[in-house]
Amino acid sequence: MSYADAVRRAAGFIAARARNASPRLGLILGSGLSSAAPELEDPISISYGEIPGFPTTGVPGHEGVLMIGRLGRASVAILKGRLHYYEGHSMDAIAFPTRVLGSLGIETLIITAAVGAAKPKMRPGHLVILKDHVNLMGVNPLRGSDSEVFGPLFPDLSAVYDPQLRSLALKAARRNRFPVHEGVYAALSGPSYETPAEVRAYRLLGGDVVGMSVVPEAVCAKQMGLKVAAVAWVSNMAAGLSRVPPRHEEVLEIGLRISARLKKLLEDFLPQCA
Repeated sequence: MSYADAVRRAAGFIAARARNASPRLGLILGSGLSSAAPELEDPISISYGEIPGFPTTGVPGHEGVLMIGRLGRASVAILKGRLHYYEGHSMDAIAFPTRVLGSLGIETLIITAAVGAAKPKMRPGHLVILKDHVNLMGVNPLRGSDSEVFGPLFPDLSAVYDPQLRSLALKAARRNRFPVHEGVYAALSGPSYETPAEVRAYRLLGGDVVGMSVVPEAVCAKQMGLKVAAVAWVSNMAAGLSRVPPRHEEVLEIGLRISARLKKLLEDFLPQCA
């Protein structure tokens, strides 16, 4: 079975289990954010392990469940957990859930993630709406594509993160009085955290925050013609900006504390995206 056939098979399985629901809005929840999922009407929950060909998550803080339901007038598909390049997965595997959502018919994808702040003004607990990224992962998620079944092989990335969606997200955060910034995401392969010298280099390249996800999903979504927005939350100060070394356990702990804030933001913001 080809990769494209596997994507279509997974999408068909989900559509059947979801009683042919047609979500138009997708949401990916990052580290420690499963409890930030908005309350959906008539939700259907499917474990990743049940979906044919669907990769399963292996990092603590990533639940591995797909939920489909309604949020107001919007039909939403929520991925509670993601794969990471540092786990040893191929980019095709990391992109698989995004491509399945695109094949289900979603038109807009909202991505969330934990990030480290490379700028002192961005503090743990602050939100960052991504306006661009620098891919420093060492690989492009479209590498090796042998057809244009998911879109053009050379997609334009001049506006990966939709300006209108960014504006809506910023307004929603300010309306709820959450500290928020716009920023550029420096995407790294991980799993080790950055050195102070690396953080200084990323700032010179234009990076405001650093992380180990987002870009594979955003690029593949853009290739498929989806509108993309990314809402990040600062879990720690990057190396060299704090005397406290970053820890994954800290990411999960702060994620639990910020989940209520992010849930409120998403319940305000998402219905406007559909």
